[in-house]
Amino acid sequence: MQRVVVVTGANSGIGLALCERLLTEDTQLRLCLACRNMQRAEAARDTLLTSHADARVDLLHLDVGSVESVLAAAQEVKARYSRVDFLYLNAGIMPNPQVDVKAFFKGLFSTNVVNMFSTAEGILTQQDRVNADGLQEVFATNLFGHFLLIRELEPLLCEAGHTSRVVWTSSSNARRSAFNIEDLQHRNGTEPYSSSKYASDLLSLALSKHKNSQGLFSSVICPGLVMTNLTYGILPSFFWTLIMPIMWLIRIFTNTFTLTPSNGAEALHWLFLQKPESLDPRAKYHSLTSGLGANYTQPRQMDIDDDMSEVLYSKLLELEKEVRRKLSERNADDKAETVPQ
Repeated sequence: MQRVVVVTGANSGIGLALCERLLTEDTQLRLCLACRNMQRAEAARDTLLTSHADARVDLLHLDVGSVESVLAAAQEVKARYSRVDFLYLNAGIMPNPQVDVKAFFKGLFSTNVVNMFSTAEGILTQQDRVNADGLQEVFATNLFGHFLLIRELEPLLCEAGHTSRVVWTSSSNARRSAFNIEDLQHRNGTEPYSSSKYASDLLSLALSKHKNSQGLFSSVICPGLVMTNLTYGILPSFFWTLIMPIMWLIRIFTNTFTLTPSNGAEALHWLFLQKPESLDPRAKYHSLTSGLGANYTQPRQMDIDDDMSEVLYSKLLELEKEVRRKLSERNADDKAETVPQ
């Protein structure tokens, strides 16, 4: 039976590399690239069809940072497909990253250099902003939009008689210390990316607890340190030119420097081949690459607990109700304004 796979953020980087690997694995897939920029999505499809001419590759306009876009995209998915087998939640943003250059160079020549590159702990902050829905942009894009998409697609993900998979692209930058359950959207902090990724780890555990009985299984991966557009935006280009030889050298001593998008997609692809019942919902599946370039996947226990994941899940359900109510009121107001007086 033809499997349906939806990948958010599929037009470049890890998302596009995943799509290439999936089509190589199963030429009968029906693959849906869910992207914000449709011009780039079309270019990505052309790239995939160059090497997989007979593949079925669909495009879907989706901006996970916009509630209206998520709802519209979900309706389109439900109109196209009778079920969704895999939903890869890969889209994410890290706006306006700021690096503490002094701390960076201090760490570069310390014993903490590997951890610094792997997690950006202690050197990286971001500037967030409020979006048109009144939500913090990073929270909305990296977490809430994906949560809302899952909620909308539950009829296709929880179809009787078959299992489905949700897979989150998390990060080694997902840290408990950056997350505050009382400040869910990270309005008062300077590490919204880290907070949103830690929240996705928590949410995955809650989804597994609540939805496994309905055939829906959720997993989390860490792609390792990958050079993508998001990563390159952290430092000026000349910095990367200077330090890339150092990073390739360091990879001899650590398996977390995956560096290429294809390597970073290793755990995403590996999960595609596993039986969901065999997976640990408390584990984050890491893409790893040896110094000689061999890729493999390794599970590592996440720093999460049941109570916090349950509180997060409840808060997101409440926020969903509030967001839907505000959207309904806004649409009603817009409709009233168009009525002739």
